[in-house]
Amino acid sequence: MTKRISFNAFEMNCIAHQSPGLWRHPQDRSVEYKDLEYWTDLAQILERGFFDGIFIADVLGIYDVYHQSAEHALTGAVQVPVNDPLQIVPAMAAVTKHLGFGVTTSISFEHPYPFARRISTLDHLTKGRVGWNIVTSYLESGSKNLGLKTQVNHDNRYDIADEYLEVLYKLWEGSWEEGSVLRDRESGIFADYKKVHPIQHEGKYFTVPGIHICEPSPQRTPVLYQAGASSRGQKFASQNAECVFIAAPSKIATKKVVQGIRQKLVQEGRDPYSVKIYALLSIVTDETDAKAQAKFKEYQSYGSYDGALTLLSGWSGVDFSQYQPTDKVEYIQTNAIQSLLDSYVNADPERVWTIEEIANWNSLGGNGPVLVGSAETVSDALQQWVEDTDVDGFNLAYILAHQTFADVVEFIVPELQKRGVYQTSYAQGTLREKLFGAGPYLPENHRGAKYRNLKELKLAEAS
Repeated sequence: MTKRISFNAFEMNCIAHQSPGLWRHPQDRSVEYKDLEYWTDLAQILERGFFDGIFIADVLGIYDVYHQSAEHALTGAVQVPVNDPLQIVPAMAAVTKHLGFGVTTSISFEHPYPFARRISTLDHLTKGRVGWNIVTSYLESGSKNLGLKTQVNHDNRYDIADEYLEVLYKLWEGSWEEGSVLRDRESGIFADYKKVHPIQHEGKYFTVPGIHICEPSPQRTPVLYQAGASSRGQKFASQNAECVFIAAPSKIATKKVVQGIRQKLVQEGRDPYSVKIYALLSIVTDETDAKAQAKFKEYQSYGSYDGALTLLSGWSGVDFSQYQPTDKVEYIQTNAIQSLLDSYVNADPERVWTIEEIANWNSLGGNGPVLVGSAETVSDALQQWVEDTDVDGFNLAYILAHQTFADVVEFIVPELQKRGVYQTSYAQGTLREKLFGAGPYLPENHRGAKYRNLKELKLAEAS
C-alpha cells in the first residue's frame, strides 16, 4: 500500500525565513509579514491545497554568532525583525475551517502557568486546531536578554522541559474534570467547583499550586510537535511528541534520525508509527522541468551567502566567519542545535561538505533539500523520499512568498492526488482528529494522559 504524503507550510513571522536574501526578489511578499492580509492570504492558499497545517517557527533573540556581530542579521533581515507567532493565528483561523496551526514557543523563556492560558485561548478560538512546537531555545542572545548570564546546557534544558510538560499536563488534563463545566442558567452554576482541582505542583524548577484558569478547550492539550534530533531531543520526543519535525540535508541523514525516533518510541512503549514525522524540504516547480530549472536558477541569484552563514552560525553555535570557504565542515560540540552539524559531518560519511557548499545549500530553503522540476518529476521525488526515509510528510519551506506555496497547490497537489497519495478533503473535528483519526484528546497511552486524575496520581506517588 502506498503511503500517504502530508504537507505543512514552514513559516515564521519575519522576512524570508529560510531563504536569506530572497526578500529582494520583486515578486516576494515576505516584507508584508506585518500585515494581516499577508497571513490570511497564505492560510487560504494552504487550505485550498489541503495542507495539514502551517508550522510557525520562532526565535526570541538575534543571530549574532557570525562575525560575533548582529550586523549581517540586521542588514540582511535574517530572521529579524521577528514578530510574535501566536498573535497571527486567530486571523488565519477566521478565514479557514480546517487548517491546523503549529506555533513555536520556548520553555526556556516563559513560565508554564501563563503559557497554559495562552494556548488554551488559541485552542478555544480556533475550535481545536492548535498544535505546539516544543523548543528549548538555542540563541545565547535570547538568554542574556531575559536575565541569564549564559545559555543553559543543552541536556539540562530538556530536564527543565520534562518538568515544564508535567506542569502543563496537570493544568490542561487534570485541573478540570470532564463534566466540570455545567453552564446551568437555571441554577446559576457555571462550574462544579468540586471538579476543579488545584494541581499543587512543587518541583525542582517550578511551583504551581493553583488551578488552570481556563475551562477545558476542545483538545485540552494541543497537538504536540517537537523538533529536536539530538539523542536527548529524540528521547524527549518519544515521551511527549505526536508530530516530529526534522531538518537534514540528505536522505541518509534523514533516515538515520527517523530510525532513531521510531526505536525510542518502541522503548517508551509507544507504537513507532503513532507519531507523524515531517522532513524539511523546499519545492521549485512549474509546467515543465525546464521552466522549473529556470525559476530555480533565478532564485539562486538572490540568495545571500553571508545570510546563510548567519543562520548556520546561530543554529550551530559556531562562528563560520573564522573559516575559509574551502575548509571542510567539522563537528563541534556546542549548546546550540547539536544535530545540525551532525547531519553534515557524521550522518553521511561518503559526503564531505565545505563551508561554501553548506552556505550555498542553506541559502534557499534552509537545511533541507530543494526539489526542482515539473509536477511529475517532483512527485516522483517526494514518493521516493517517503519510501527511502520512512517519513510521513514534509514541512515545506518557501523560497518566494507566497509563490512557492501557490505553485505547490497548483502543480504538485493535483498530481499527488491523482496518484492517490494525498488527501482530497479534510476530516472533521479538531487538528488531532484530522491527523490521527481518533478522538480530540491525547491517547490513553500518552505520558500526559496519566495526569487526568490528579487525586489518584498523588496517591500512587505517595505509595
